[in-house]
Amino acid sequence: FRKAQEGNKKVVLAGCVPQAQPRQDYLKGLSIIGVQQIDRVVEVVEETIKGHSVRLLGQKKDNGKRLGGARLDLPKIRKNPLIEIISINTGCLNACTYCKTKHARGDLASYPIEELVDRAKQSFQEGVCEIWLTSEDTGAYGRDIGTDLPTLLWKLVEAIPEGAMLRLGMTNPPYILEHLEEMAKILNHPRVYAFLHIPVQSASDSVLMDMKREYCVADFKRVVDVLKEKVPGITIATDIICGFPGETDEDFQETMKLVEQYRFPSLFINQFYPRPGTPAAKMHQVPAAVKKQRTKDLSQLFHSYNPYDHKVGERQRVLVTEESFDSNYYVAHNPFYEQVLVPKDPLLMGKMVEVNIYEAGKHFMKGQPVSDARVYTATITRPLAKGEVSGLTEEFRHTPQNGANWKAHPSAEIPVKTSFSSRMVLQLPWQQEGSGLKILSVSLALLAVLVMVYYGGMKTDM
Repeated sequence: FRKAQEGNKKVVLAGCVPQAQPRQDYLKGLSIIGVQQIDRVVEVVEETIKGHSVRLLGQKKDNGKRLGGARLDLPKIRKNPLIEIISINTGCLNACTYCKTKHARGDLASYPIEELVDRAKQSFQEGVCEIWLTSEDTGAYGRDIGTDLPTLLWKLVEAIPEGAMLRLGMTNPPYILEHLEEMAKILNHPRVYAFLHIPVQSASDSVLMDMKREYCVADFKRVVDVLKEKVPGITIATDIICGFPGETDEDFQETMKLVEQYRFPSLFINQFYPRPGTPAAKMHQVPAAVKKQRTKDLSQLFHSYNPYDHKVGERQRVLVTEESFDSNYYVAHNPFYEQVLVPKDPLLMGKMVEVNIYEAGKHFMKGQPVSDARVYTATITRPLAKGEVSGLTEEFRHTPQNGANWKAHPSAEIPVKTSFSSRMVLQLPWQQEGSGLKILSVSLALLAVLVMVYYGGMKTDM
């Protein structure tokens, strides 16, 4: 920030950190957009360019009820045109002592089912073949609006075309316990990945109590055991915090035993860091050297086993959605959301194909497409081009389709869904000649990027 200001650059900051700690010294003089004000980024950019400092941090309400967050139909640019990330709720019901997210996002606020289903349908009409549901706690969805997660998921499943997939986000153990039977049925659906991210954080009940996690280790084990029994092959990912205040050597050994027992194929290991303003920051801290050693020991245990070796020789159905970091392969996922690297053939991108697994590593498998296998394409609509804007606001959705305003404008095209096979282009008012051209064009681009970051960046341990 300081470098930007020294270079006479204008800075607008958005997200959880400024929302939770707006009075920090390093934020002085900066324009700030809170987690529920992202749709007003145009105003903030305009005022900041004029040299004003703007802070929009209020909570939005409708008839006294707190709204769930930014509207789902805001224009945005997908990082990957084949993947749509949908936030189903914001905030949470817990009050974990180490968490900063609660300070910023507050209590649970869920989006209505019909809005979420509409967003999913629009995504498929724009060529998306994979949807990720995200939130601070997926399992708590709907408890504030009289519904629940399984009800939402069954509605979404109805909207998923053949060849496309749905991936569920993180869920804390307490709120998934009451839905285990129904969740097992959903996770067995052919268009839903048999994958669930369930953070345990520690295998010590005393540590969990200090964290205020509102479950015990037996609850976590019950969730995992039931799902493993009823959803054969399911991938369970989990999180561990090493060195939480008060964690003893015995507590940590219990966590090591849990990982040894379940051998999670995906394990997120975090060394505890006290976030200012949280109750855990005021607790008696574990020495830094001890935290570091425990993190190292757990990492060594995790890397001591290979979860995919037994799958070499299998024939698997995979959905290809992206390019690998080294650009040597395309990345696909099998029904258990396990990563499979396939040859970099452009014809495979966005397609569901069958492959033979011929090699396995710690975090991936490699597959060769089967020559006689059927190839599925999720939709008959081409995906949006990289950088192309998805969605329209209500103001432009109802603009007459015949008239002087409808023109192709190569510098800023917004796709409008008119049918599965056609798109139209709307020339927006700020694309006309005028003094506000640069400001508003930049603002629209920033809005799209911020929405992408807002929906893609939600994590439990903020």
